[in-house]
Amino acid sequence: MRAKKAAPSPPFVVTPAIVKLVAKICEHIGRAAAHPEYVKALRLNRINRIRSIHGSLAIEGNALDQEQITAILEGKRVIGPKRDILEARNALAAYAKLKKWRPLSEASLLKAHGMLMTGVAHDAGRYRAGNVGVLKGKQVIHMAPPAKRTPLLMRDLFKWLKATDQHPLIASSIFHYEFEFIHPFSDGNGRMGRLWQSALLSKWSPLFEFIPVESLVHANQRAYYQALQQSARATDAAPFVEFMLKMILQAVREPTPQVAPQVTPQVRALLSALKGEMSLAELLGTLRLSDRKSFRERYLRPALKAGLIAMTQPHAPRSSVQRYRLTPQGKRRL
Repeated sequence: MRAKKAAPSPPFVVTPAIVKLVAKICEHIGRAAAHPEYVKALRLNRINRIRSIHGSLAIEGNALDQEQITAILEGKRVIGPKRDILEARNALAAYAKLKKWRPLSEASLLKAHGMLMTGVAHDAGRYRAGNVGVLKGKQVIHMAPPAKRTPLLMRDLFKWLKATDQHPLIASSIFHYEFEFIHPFSDGNGRMGRLWQSALLSKWSPLFEFIPVESLVHANQRAYYQALQQSARATDAAPFVEFMLKMILQAVREPTPQVAPQVTPQVRALLSALKGEMSLAELLGTLRLSDRKSFRERYLRPALKAGLIAMTQPHAPRSSVQRYRLTPQGKRRL
């Protein structure tokens, strides 16, 4: 009887940096899993799920903020672009089933894409029929393989995923890179790749169902695309794997926000000073501070991270017209 031909392995090199990152992540996950109260707080906190969804959608240009996505989850009426609202509803449904997706199943991936892109893409749940490229402005930065090769490439990728002995942290990152390289769908490849890596990680450690890796990728969006391009140029997934492992490590290192997070005196002062929408310069003046770096680290970032304040321009953090406002949670804390 003829043996089945093994699927070709994606090109990658496991670098010392990758090994070191995997060890650090495992250490943090092991330590976290050993504390039941940490796990309980993580599971009870839906903020992280909202952060994951918001981060992944924002990368693709969705204009809704975390507050609006939370309102959609609660069944409240939200004013915004119809497509953005539909994308958020789809993502909430897809992430709610994170534990139920079978990440080693190609059929499950197609079903998840169907849910994620229903009403958004005309061919939701099916591989693309035409050729596609990734644009940066008007410049094509990646031309995906021909559409006729997509089914075979995806079949081989899943064969490799099932057979590989690489650590799940590495294997999931390689899968994510190869998925984006193949670009199997006409739309939704970015958010689908991130969802599926989260599904793969959740299969390895259930804690990843509640760890918002996507929000870190959004915060480092430029580096995300640079890592994809660097791996493509080098024909080696290692640069992208290193980037994703750094994001995962940062995500697992972050303390889980408590249901009622403790507010430092600096954050309390910021909340008290914030009236309506204010710029960074206005806040510095009101608080009589001059050190911008210290203000960002001790006042602004902790308040943003706790969901107590929000940016008026969340997709352009350094925008010259950026302003900050209290969220409903911030108003309650006052």
